Amino acid sequence: MEFGISGKTAFITGGSRGIGNASALALANEGVNIAICARNEDGIETALKKIRSFGVEAYGITCDMSDVGNINDVVEKIETDFHPIDILVNNAGGSLGTKDTISTDMETFQSIFELNYWSALHLMKLLTPKMQERKWGRVINIASIYGREFGGPSSPYMAAKASLIATAKHLAITVAKDGVCVNSIAPGSIYIDGGTWNKFVDSNTEEIVDNFISSNLPLGKWGWPEPVGATVAFLASEQAALIVGACINIDGGQSHNLF
Repeated sequence: MEFGISGKTAFITGGSRGIGNASALALANEGVNIAICARNEDGIETALKKIRSFGVEAYGITCDMSDVGNINDVVEKIETDFHPIDILVNNAGGSLGTKDTISTDMETFQSIFELNYWSALHLMKLLTPKMQERKWGRVINIASIYGREFGGPSSPYMAAKASLIATAKHLAITVAKDGVCVNSIAPGSIYIDGGTWNKFVDSNTEEIVDNFISSNLPLGKWGWPEPVGATVAFLASEQAALIVGACINIDGGQSHNLF
């Protein structure tokens, strides 16, 4: 299948590891030039070497996406020093160990929204008008099954991811006529070194971990990043031009919603 996106440029937030890095590599495999940002400079350099091995151009910048004030400068630097952004992958996020609504103070709620929602919204508002002008663009938001249904311990994370999915749907309808496709992906429990589920495994007994897997994961094992990255590449492609405002679960059957 020809994806038809060779020579395009993608910007992936949190692109140095996990789902973000899997997305970067899947897009690079299709000939897409890649810009990534992450908080750790060493992680960026390692990721860029892998990306360039596909024969595409790659650009990295250090940035904390929870600081929304940085975003204008990051985008300006990428589009000035590298290329205009055709494909936006909003991947940066996390629950940061937060819990229920009552026990989470307002400041922490706000910080979770800044990382998972406000930064993504800011990028969408900044970049989709440029995509509309060029009559082509893709926005892919990495949400969560916990933005579609109850699950997990974190109320602010659920709320932020639900907001991200809803905003993507509304934006998708607004910009579809201009050749810009906006969609979301809702991963399930994806195991990443240093990630949430890695920490869950390290901080619980083998019995608790095995019970979680047997009770929640029909495949009998954790999810992995590459299927998410492959779906990102497909949604960015010309083959996905009829997919508008969707939210696609990639969870091995973990979620319970029907729609």
